[in-house]
Amino acid sequence: MRAILTALSLLLCAFAPPALAERVNVAAASSLQFVMPRLVERFAERADADPAEPVQVVVTYGASGNLKRQIEQGAPFSLFLSADERRALELEQSGFAEQPGQVYAHGRLVWLQRADHPLPSEQAPLAGVRQAIEARQRGDAVRRIAMANPRHAPYGMAAQQVLTREGLWDASEPLRLMGENVAQAAQFALSAEAQGGFAAYSMVKAPALAKRAGWRLIPASLHAPIVQRMVLLKEAGPGATAFYQFLQSAEAISVLEAEGFGSPADGR
Repeated sequence: MRAILTALSLLLCAFAPPALAERVNVAAASSLQFVMPRLVERFAERADADPAEPVQVVVTYGASGNLKRQIEQGAPFSLFLSADERRALELEQSGFAEQPGQVYAHGRLVWLQRADHPLPSEQAPLAGVRQAIEARQRGDAVRRIAMANPRHAPYGMAAQQVLTREGLWDASEPLRLMGENVAQAAQFALSAEAQGGFAAYSMVKAPALAKRAGWRLIPASLHAPIVQRMVLLKEAGPGATAFYQFLQSAEAISVLEAEGFGSPADGR
């Protein structure tokens, strides 16, 4: 009888449904949209070593300020990867996160434009902005300057700082084409009506964008450092914690650096 029960138990185990994956909802800055799939894939390869606890990582992209507001309004995210460390720290201070989190990368700003436009020199990456302003002053055809909205997008804040420092903020006001986030700003920068615009360096590293775009790095000295911080949100499960820890690993940092981000240890 015992042998029969043992055999029946083994048979039921063999046909038991697979364990449901823990869904990890991640809120991520738009500057990560090209690199995050690679990070999720690398994490999944690691997680395969422990199939008893599968994890499904689902990522929502947006401007850091907008994502923070969604979290405060109750959106069911477990992990927040901000492009602005201030917003991540504010979530910890207001009780939405247990700890202040970790810096996972530093961002860089670029001037982005269509590949069929003459590219500014490395020494004068803002020449396109000056040309658009001068053309408008002459009454020539207007070409717009794209950027993310600085009210809630860190790369937009950096672009505003650059234009202000170079004395171009007021003059560029009629030409500015605001994107809701840096990904949308990149799309606007490559449109027919634009002279170009400001985007994240991590975006121009993506092959799909690099084929149709030209770009120049903006000197980091022209804006405050873009310090990107992540925080685990309250009631995050073990899957979210595992992914958060993976993002601090040498493997994850190497992937981020290959895609245009600075190391968490960078002082820029």
